[in-house]
Amino acid sequence: MDPSEIEFLAERQNISIIPKFTSNNILHLISGDIGPFRAGLPVVVPLWVAVNLRQRQKCRIVPPDWMNIERLLEKKEEEKSSRLFTKMPDEHYMEVAHMLLSVAGDDIERPDEIRTAVKDLWDIRVSKLRSSVDTFIKSHGRTARVDHLTQLEINSVRPLLPDALNIVHDLQTEDAEDQTFYESSTFISQQ
Repeated sequence: MDPSEIEFLAERQNISIIPKFTSNNILHLISGDIGPFRAGLPVVVPLWVAVNLRQRQKCRIVPPDWMNIERLLEKKEEEKSSRLFTKMPDEHYMEVAHMLLSVAGDDIERPDEIRTAVKDLWDIRVSKLRSSVDTFIKSHGRTARVDHLTQLEINSVRPLLPDALNIVHDLQTEDAEDQTFYESSTFISQQ
């Protein structure tokens, strides 16, 4: 799955907006009905609708609760202090933050600090993930369990992991074949 497909999945999440227009029309979508819209009254819509309306200056986006600097800094410290991955406030935190900050930065309090905190959180988690993969490969493990990873984080190591495991398997197979050959040649020479 490439990042654009993961972003597409993230766009299905619901988010609250404050419309700048009034419409009694109800939009009948596969994911459910949205509307009617009343200027100034919050309404919950899929993220892709919110982004579209915001790009046309038809609404103000209400950022999710987790998208404030205090909560993100707490999450960052929690992630740094934990050896394991912690549960993220949103399974698509990186994609949602990127979309909202690029389209509705004016609607978000302290957007630059939030952008930095999200990027720091991402860097900490990806570093931890790469370290875990390295340890897993070096230990010649066959299975691993990793909780609380997002799809985008998994996708960041997906190209590397199967190839690395195939190479380790090939090296182990060659080593086993060499060991068998050495043992059989030693047995023949002893007779």
